[in-house]
This record gives sequence, C-alpha cells and structure tokens, in this order.
Amino acid sequence: MSDDQPKLVSRIGLFVDLGATGVFFLFMWSVLGSHVPSDDPTTIRWVAAYTSLCLTGVFWLAACMFRVTLVEYLRNKD
Repeated sequence: MSDDQPKLVSRIGLFVDLGATGVFFLFMWSVLGSHVPSDDPTTIRWVAAYTSLCLTGVFWLAACMFRVTLVEYLRNKD
C-alpha cells in the first residue's frame, strides 16, 4: 500500500457523515412528528425524537459504509 492512497476513514469524512446525520435526524424528527397519535406536544416531540434516533443510526451506518466502499472502489479503479 503506497502512501499516496487516501485513507478509508478520514477525519473530514467522519465530520461530513456526522453533519449529514444531524440534518437527517432533524428532517426525520419534523416529518415523524405529524404521525404520532397524541395531542400532547411533549409526547409528540419525544416519540418523534426516539423514532428518528433509530432511523438516524441506520442512516449513519449506511453513510459510513458508502464512504468506505467508494474510497475502496476509487483505489482499485486504477
């Protein structure tokens, strides 16, 4: 392995994934709030947040896996 190849996991890549994950969480929280069968605003916020947290975890794993796979593909392309 030569030194000019990019690392599979970089600090910038982690920050990009983390930022995209934060945006995804906020988006899903706002979308899922209207699907909670309750009239209490506090309950709606908590249930939407917990549901968004699970979906965001899956999104984070998928984003990290995509980034690593893309870097490995670009390495082997040559």
